[in-house]
Amino acid sequence: MDRIKSFKAYDIRGKAPSELNTDLAYKIGRAYASYLGAKKIVIGHDVRKSSGELSEALAKGLTDSGTDVIDIGLCGTEMIYFGTPHLNADGGIMITASHNPPEYNGMKFVKRASVPVGYDSGLNEIEKMILKNDVGVKSKNPGKVFTADIMEDFISNLRQFYDAGKIKPLKVVVNAGNGCAGLSLNAIEGDLPVKMIKIFNEPDPDFPNGVPNPLLPENRQTTIDAVKKNNADLGVAWDGDYDRCFFFDEKGNFIEGYYIVGLLAKSILKKYPGEKIVHDPRLTWNTLEVVGKAGGEAVQSVSGHAFIKQKMREVNAVYGGEMSAHHYFRENSYSDSGMIPFLLIMQLMSEENKKLSELVGAMIEAYPCSGEINSTIDNPQEKLREIDKKYPGGKRDHSDGLSVEYDRWRFNLRISNTEPIIRLNVESRADKKLMEEKTEELLKTIRS
Repeated sequence: MDRIKSFKAYDIRGKAPSELNTDLAYKIGRAYASYLGAKKIVIGHDVRKSSGELSEALAKGLTDSGTDVIDIGLCGTEMIYFGTPHLNADGGIMITASHNPPEYNGMKFVKRASVPVGYDSGLNEIEKMILKNDVGVKSKNPGKVFTADIMEDFISNLRQFYDAGKIKPLKVVVNAGNGCAGLSLNAIEGDLPVKMIKIFNEPDPDFPNGVPNPLLPENRQTTIDAVKKNNADLGVAWDGDYDRCFFFDEKGNFIEGYYIVGLLAKSILKKYPGEKIVHDPRLTWNTLEVVGKAGGEAVQSVSGHAFIKQKMREVNAVYGGEMSAHHYFRENSYSDSGMIPFLLIMQLMSEENKKLSELVGAMIEAYPCSGEINSTIDNPQEKLREIDKKYPGGKRDHSDGLSVEYDRWRFNLRISNTEPIIRLNVESRADKKLMEEKTEELLKTIRS
């Protein structure tokens, strides 16, 4: 079957204009309106140079199909997740390429109530409609475009998740990476008793300070330096569309997303005792222990936002966390947020009167982990089978790649949905040396 290159597993993403242009954006608008039978769609966009024209073309496609468009303008992805139910719309589309380089752009889609639309849950149908040039008939009554500024409502909605009165006057380095997080930080600043030290706060389509991806070690240094220089209590950095945030302790150490899942689970179970917490299978032992001790129930899901959100809805989980720094909240339409974790971690530090290094220190010692290590190889499937044979015994789980668990250590190997990459995660029980040895041993096999 023919494929459109920019259609991926969870969203649309590609170079603009070669893989995503105004012509395709118009057709996507027509097809999405037809697919949903939508009367009203919320759209928004990030700061990229191509975002404005893609947004206009998308809106034209939607209105030509008879669908009204509410354009919330420059925003973060979580504002679309909030805005779709808040504005009672049939769906939402965010124009963003998140943490990709400036020449990329993309789109993320939700239906009513911010239920995600991925390739297996609708994007494949939209792709077929476009390839067949069957995007529905032009409406005799075209829709209208309305603009809306929902920032105040968005900030107001965040207040249900935290109590500003319980946050101490912390000094926090915030790094928006020249993406869109700065707009929300400016809007929420007055609510918080903290001193924000802002770096790269202005949205800038050129991303002059590097691609907005704090997972890249070379992009962490500015946050680390600012934390040390300002003697800050905490550092936080966001990706381009700020649906993910990354934490640095008061010494400037980057904290793996895995341990943040544990902290957020602990924080949320204080407010919602006994509830279910969804996690991914890449790294699990710390989450299982924290959730168990806090009286919650841990539920495992396949990695990826569509699967986590689906599992959370199935089991009515209050929170879902992935080690990749995606954090999902039931009261936030089961959607991921980059702002809520920032607020909850500051509140937890304040309530427990502990530094971030103290909050995560015991976890890191109890369950040292490798962090996710990617390897580009020719035949990932074959390699997975080879490693499956090479590590016999142990408790095995094939639900999401290969997870093998022994008494003292475990690992998970997954293949990327979109490229010939294999992703490795290793953890041990309080034995950093063993974790490092096993990581090295596995990488040798993977890359040989």
